[in-house]
Amino acid sequence: MKRAKPFEISKKVVWEAWKRVKANHGAAGVDEESIVDFEKNLKSNLYKIWNRMSSGCYFPPAVRTVGIPKKDKRIRLLGIPTVADRVAQRVAKMYLEPVLEPNFHQDSFGYRPGKSAIQAVEITRRRCWKYDWVLEFDIKGLFDNIDHDLLVRAVRKHTDCKWMLLYIERWLKAPFQGEDGIWVERTKGTPQGGVISPLLANLFLHYVFDKWMERNYLQVPFCRYADDGVVHCCTEEEAWMMKEVLEARFKECNLELHPEKTRIIYCKDDNRRREHPHMKFDLLGFTFRPRRSKNRWGKSFINFCPAVSNEAAKEMRQETRRWKLHLWSDQSLEDLSRRFSPIVRGWINYYGSFYKSALYPTLHHLNRILVRWAMRKFKRLRHHLTNAVYWLGRIANRQPELFPHWQFGVKPTAG
Repeated sequence: MKRAKPFEISKKVVWEAWKRVKANHGAAGVDEESIVDFEKNLKSNLYKIWNRMSSGCYFPPAVRTVGIPKKDKRIRLLGIPTVADRVAQRVAKMYLEPVLEPNFHQDSFGYRPGKSAIQAVEITRRRCWKYDWVLEFDIKGLFDNIDHDLLVRAVRKHTDCKWMLLYIERWLKAPFQGEDGIWVERTKGTPQGGVISPLLANLFLHYVFDKWMERNYLQVPFCRYADDGVVHCCTEEEAWMMKEVLEARFKECNLELHPEKTRIIYCKDDNRRREHPHMKFDLLGFTFRPRRSKNRWGKSFINFCPAVSNEAAKEMRQETRRWKLHLWSDQSLEDLSRRFSPIVRGWINYYGSFYKSALYPTLHHLNRILVRWAMRKFKRLRHHLTNAVYWLGRIANRQPELFPHWQFGVKPTAG
């Protein structure tokens, strides 16, 4: 007679967890085992994970860290668990997320099923029309500085599942292994790159910020996406007051607001005529600032609204350069469409959601790259830029479905 496992964990959930990990791809961890390598002995590997988790003897290996350059030229450490550990974390997340999700605040949008960045931008846009002032905030090194004791206390508020608590504590304490091979013990933080880390970070900020705001400043609306957020205020004085109380609150929970990314913004438009040093802010790849718009009757007015940020537009242009289309002259236009249209469609679906004309210069840049491809591919166009533009323009008019930005209305034109 087989002895029952101390913890009930479904083999079906382990299998589903594996499928999601595989779909997300990802690099190898400290054991250098890739997803392809893991799959070669899949049945045995998944059984080991289930058996060890069900027996209480699963111990996560060290997390491989890789330095990722940030925009401010500093380095962000990205934690990469092993493939097996990602499966184990996904199992825990699949059990824990349905328990936590109903408790989260409606204005928390990051890393949540059924919530999106576009929803966060949309609600912020509407509130900027209603409230004159915004406190933009960013939490400095959130994933690196989460207090383990406070986080475990938060988890215990929602579950008494012994294996869940056991493995979460082990994941929090799993050491880092740097690129030099040296292990570093951890006393705080949860690896940015871990499968369960975003859920745990959301839970932590639910109590540090969301619930605290709801309890103490119910009349002050906010929007939070992971460690970025905005608080809407009626007056400048209220905005400064909220900045002070939030700095104190985060300090109390061993976190810090980023001094350079936390600012007070005036939402200037036709009805708000004051001048202020800060009249724009960025959120999730969009820049909110005063822009000229037209109402339903065609009359122009100044509106405080979002559009694709300069940084996001620059990154998209750099991405199109990295494609190196000039090296693809052996391919057809249809081949290029199949390869790159999904990427362009994603940009349009996201950044074209608000003030879509701001996206046009980036899409025109893509047309210029396609024109250069055509000049390299066809000898008759090699030294004739205008002819190449007209050639591509005729195709765009005849087959607009070939590229998403042509359907968006951005076609090659001379001049």
